[in-house]
Amino acid sequence: MTDSKTAGWRFAFSRRWLGYLAFAIVFAIACAFLSNWQLARSKEAAAANALVTQNFDSQPVALADELPTLGSYSPKQEWTRVTVTGTYERDQQLMARNRPFNGNPGFEVLTPLRTADGSLFIIDRGWVPTGNTTDAPDHVPAAPAGTVTVVARLKGSEPAIAGRSATGDQVGTIQLSVVKQKLDGADVYTGAYGLLDTEDPAPATAPTPTVTSPPSQDEGLHWSYMIQWIIFALIGFFGLGYALITEYRKLNSHDPAEQARAAERDRRRRAKRTDSDVEDELLDATR
Repeated sequence: MTDSKTAGWRFAFSRRWLGYLAFAIVFAIACAFLSNWQLARSKEAAAANALVTQNFDSQPVALADELPTLGSYSPKQEWTRVTVTGTYERDQQLMARNRPFNGNPGFEVLTPLRTADGSLFIIDRGWVPTGNTTDAPDHVPAAPAGTVTVVARLKGSEPAIAGRSATGDQVGTIQLSVVKQKLDGADVYTGAYGLLDTEDPAPATAPTPTVTSPPSQDEGLHWSYMIQWIIFALIGFFGLGYALITEYRKLNSHDPAEQARAAERDRRRRAKRTDSDVEDELLDATR
């Protein structure tokens, strides 16, 4: 006979079941945080896509208007097209190493462009492959001589990468503070550099452009993951409720009212059985 202390729903207020409830609540809170995080990621992806759409093919504006100081730059300016006229300092050209392109190792060519006020704006003129015999390109197409007008897309200075360094005319990343040191402390734009779009006059040969079309604007599966975390939280409470009802039925199996409900549930299950289910039961019984 069932202990009278466990009859009815009183067992649900035991320490064990209150612990289960607390665990379900903590699990649901964790799922809510993860769902909200996915929502934030989705909004970030949407904002990044909107930025690309707005800036990538924007009308070029003067570099000095977009970057009024050498250190100016906001992430919202990424991909904005700027125009600047000057002369390439071809003898101060640098190479950014470890820059794969289409699965091949190589370098990106960084050529300082001296502007009318004497400052240097770094132009990433494109990619060249690693040489056959040395850790350097076999050939780098020369930048145009004389005055040139450049249209470029802004990119922020890159961070340093632990363990990646370079010597001579090479840099480990396009970290503009390091580029400035390589150029002996000249007046260098350190907030942003430019990915070459066009230059006039155009050279006969040039490095391979690294960006010719807008970056992928796939927002990912953040919305799906957000909904999944909500479903997981609901499943947690559903599982708790199912376990609670199952134990109630077990502990109260002696109660006439519960016995009547169990008989009704059994009758409904039997009513839902198909002929195939009956045949399967008969076959199992004869084995």
